[in-house]
Amino acid sequence: MRNQPQHIPFNRPFIVGHELDYISEAVSDGWLAGDGKFTKKCQMWIEQEYNAKKALLTHSCTGALEMAAILADVKPGSEVIMPSFTFVSTANAFVLRGARIRFVDIREDTLNMNEDLLAEAINKNTAAIVPVHYAGVGCEMGRIMQVAEDAGITVVEDAAQAIGAKYNDSYLGTIGHMGAYSFHETKNFISGEGGALIINDEKYIERAEIIREKGTDRAKFFRGEVDKYTWIDIGSSFLPSELTAAFLYAQLEHADQITSRRIQIHHHYMESLKPLEESGFLRLPHLPSQTTHNAHMFYIISRSEKERDNLKEFLAQKDIHSVFHYVPLHQSPMGLQHSALIKPLKVTEHMSSVLLRLPCFYELTREHQDEVISAIFQFFGQSYSPCT
Repeated sequence: MRNQPQHIPFNRPFIVGHELDYISEAVSDGWLAGDGKFTKKCQMWIEQEYNAKKALLTHSCTGALEMAAILADVKPGSEVIMPSFTFVSTANAFVLRGARIRFVDIREDTLNMNEDLLAEAINKNTAAIVPVHYAGVGCEMGRIMQVAEDAGITVVEDAAQAIGAKYNDSYLGTIGHMGAYSFHETKNFISGEGGALIINDEKYIERAEIIREKGTDRAKFFRGEVDKYTWIDIGSSFLPSELTAAFLYAQLEHADQITSRRIQIHHHYMESLKPLEESGFLRLPHLPSQTTHNAHMFYIISRSEKERDNLKEFLAQKDIHSVFHYVPLHQSPMGLQHSALIKPLKVTEHMSSVLLRLPCFYELTREHQDEVISAIFQFFGQSYSPCT
């Protein structure tokens, strides 16, 4: 059972358009299983808006990453390079195929994978590099793709937090050989659970359809390309329900509106908290000039773990829900069992101990946001005057 909602929650799922109408329409159409009209509408929207070669809706971003691991031919004896500062699904998808994870440290500015550490992490067993675009801010994809190309290694972008964000002129998730999006209720565009595999190298498309349909050529059957379908590869049931796709499509119809509102919230935090950063009380997110972020989250970096924890408790006393983020995977029981570290991950461990995420969701009002900001100022013994 979930905790009782706080006065200002960290996140709140929302309806922005025809979500319930489209769910009702899917029921009336009599097609609730996967790959119905709303699934196809969502996939077409992603392909057209983000210039993706192929988008396949999945039941989760985890599912999309699991498909990518199969397509990248990850198997026992393979190694996969990724940051330790990420959600467990990033690693699990590849460990399930028998891989060992070679964790690399993150950059101090963006908290993304440190691209300068990639070359020394690569060896003859490296099957894939998995950059994670933290907070919807792009990794240094130009450098990552060059390193991968030189070594002949597949790149799978974990873009769970990054839909609609860009690196230079390219959308995150469409730069690597494959990418994965999330539509979990905490993400920018939501469907409760849900995800998408983005395929940017055409050689993976046909097999991806087979893997997604339980290892069968069912997709070809429905297109009339074969007269019956059968089991021809490994796979699983990665399709989302049409109810999930119907809810998501209504969100995608308002993608610009949702992103614009989140950018407003992010900008107000940045501008309002800047005096505290200038006074040395905290650090704000870094937004590199070559990236266009999507305001997926807003976090602050405290001066110490104790101060971070005290601030979190102070906000909780005011009924404001703030949260820290990842416990580094390399320090977890499974991480210790399935990883191959090459050096200490000092930046990862430090940032994990001092980062605090603030409420950031589509329906967060300016009044409630100013309550959050005012409380942070109060914690540091400062006064805050909201802008009108």
